[in-house]
Amino acid sequence: MGLNLGLIVSALGGELHGDPAQEITGIAPLETATVGQLSFLSHPKYQQQLTHSQAACVIVSTQLRAEAMARGPCILTDEPYLYFARLTQLWKKTQHIRHKNQPNIHPSAVVDPEAHVHHSARIGALCVVERGARIGADTELKPRVTVAENCVLGMRCLVHSGVVIGSDGFGFAPHDGAWEKIEQLGAVRIGDDVEIGANTCIDRGALDDTVIEDGVKLDNLIQIGHNVRVGKHTAMAGCAGVAGSATIGAHCTIGGGAVVLGHLTISDGVHISASSVVTRSIAQPGHYTGFFPLDDNARWEKNAASLKQLASLRERIRSLENKLKTLDSP
Repeated sequence: MGLNLGLIVSALGGELHGDPAQEITGIAPLETATVGQLSFLSHPKYQQQLTHSQAACVIVSTQLRAEAMARGPCILTDEPYLYFARLTQLWKKTQHIRHKNQPNIHPSAVVDPEAHVHHSARIGALCVVERGARIGADTELKPRVTVAENCVLGMRCLVHSGVVIGSDGFGFAPHDGAWEKIEQLGAVRIGDDVEIGANTCIDRGALDDTVIEDGVKLDNLIQIGHNVRVGKHTAMAGCAGVAGSATIGAHCTIGGGAVVLGHLTISDGVHISASSVVTRSIAQPGHYTGFFPLDDNARWEKNAASLKQLASLRERIRSLENKLKTLDSP
């Protein structure tokens, strides 16, 4: 079942130029959209694609009013990418209406009798929800999610397949050449509107809880160590890793493959480039990068060898500067 343009604009707003009765059969990128599909243009650099697109209608910025109307039907909005995001939500809600007789807890899921699952939450196939865990209203666990004992998820969270919430933190005390386990006695507390990507692991705290605040978005294959705190509306891309007891502020972004070392504090509004390694606390908002640039291997090896000499070169330069000062003095 499709949606017509009038229904879309009625639900999401925007300024429609076109037939409200036009039926939309799908959503597609500009370059591949067909005559029954709705598309969007969020960046002016793709304006050439707008001209040639076969889409039935295009969502565009009000700044491109003339170009869009010259092409054909369009929806004008101040924030086309945000409009597109909300359109996908509307589309999914319309196309995938839940059957009333579909159980909220899949028959293959294992939910401990002492766990609390809100009646509007959905627990997918082969999930495990252990003793004392709490799952909030309208939260959905996709298949094979594990929520360990006493861990809490707030409302409207979406947790994708393979996620483990509340696994033991990596805590061991050295003794006589071996390792003595430190039992992880805390839990994990996750706020509202959090999304967690497939196969991400969030460790429980050693004593206090690991905390993921409201609105945080975690991509696939992320490791969150014990006693980490992640502030509101921070987003992390795939394969990022945060070591134990690090604190990350609100509205931060952590690029794919980036690493934050343990016990560091990152302030609000910090953006870390992909593959960077954060080795010190960051007190000021801004964009930070820390990695060795890619190069062909032979040149990279020469530069890497030179880096090892930087300390001695610095001392030699200081010595030369001191000598020059002596020569310049009267």
